[in-house]
Amino acid sequence: MAQDPIILDGGLATELEAAGLKIQGDPLWGARFLHANPQAVKEAHTRFLRCGADVITTATYQASVEGFVQHLGLTSEQASQLLMSGVQLAKQAVQDFMADGVHPGRRVPLVAGSVGPYGAFLLDGSEYSGAYDESMSKEELKAWHRPQIQCLVSAGADLIAMETIPSLKEGEALVELLQEFPNSKAWLSFSCKDAQHICNGRRFSEAVQVAKRSKQLVAVGVNCSEPTLVEPLLESAAPHRSPDLSWVAYPNSGHDWVPGTGWKTSEKKVSLADLSPAWRRQGAAWIGGCCCVFPADIAAIRHKLLGSKWTETA
Repeated sequence: MAQDPIILDGGLATELEAAGLKIQGDPLWGARFLHANPQAVKEAHTRFLRCGADVITTATYQASVEGFVQHLGLTSEQASQLLMSGVQLAKQAVQDFMADGVHPGRRVPLVAGSVGPYGAFLLDGSEYSGAYDESMSKEELKAWHRPQIQCLVSAGADLIAMETIPSLKEGEALVELLQEFPNSKAWLSFSCKDAQHICNGRRFSEAVQVAKRSKQLVAVGVNCSEPTLVEPLLESAAPHRSPDLSWVAYPNSGHDWVPGTGWKTSEKKVSLADLSPAWRRQGAAWIGGCCCVFPADIAAIRHKLLGSKWTETA
């Protein structure tokens, strides 16, 4: 763990929502704004960069060629181009951020192409249960994810963020599918329901063993889960992680999700900055936040982990 941790961004959709855009109940979630307001997406990326993110994640978590055709009335080709624009917007945000010349010594931020679970397309909450994998084969899951990954790779994403995966079978499908893009790197992160299990009930340690099969994964871990679960989850699977595979940890803020209403942001959230040193000691190299984690929270994580190496202001 000699190298500095890589700081991820936070909740892009909740940051867009904080800027006044309506996201709750939208079948495309934040991905709609690749079409409706790309400038707002770019500005949100920039706010995370200014607060110290070394990686920004594209607004494609709930994007799919099929979804864009269905909900925006686009052709398949137009939908593919729109999905690719998520990478292009993020790359432009990085380019503009680095071009101002006031970031000496700062590593050039990476763009991670976000791939959410199939359940995010279904709009029935199954992205947090993985129930759909009972009726789908691995080949069907691979066929679903293939167009999205193809677009992100073609657009030049630095790596692929296969995230909020609730199902072991879907994780296996994604690991196998990644082999079709042999020059691409990725991380694989699971949504988890308790201190030992991913959302569909399989052990997190099993998910880590699936990740070990891939030479293309840079990390495996946890996202969009209760932050206090991260430490015991990583501990539960520590014997199964190979030395060349890092942990990635970017939980949500600790707020509860209420179907039809959204995040209960009136509740006091957990300080990810206070929890992050423990994840780092466990071997997490990629650390950030997910839903309801804002640029200021990312700044706090960076300051906690890097101290005097913090050079940015919010």
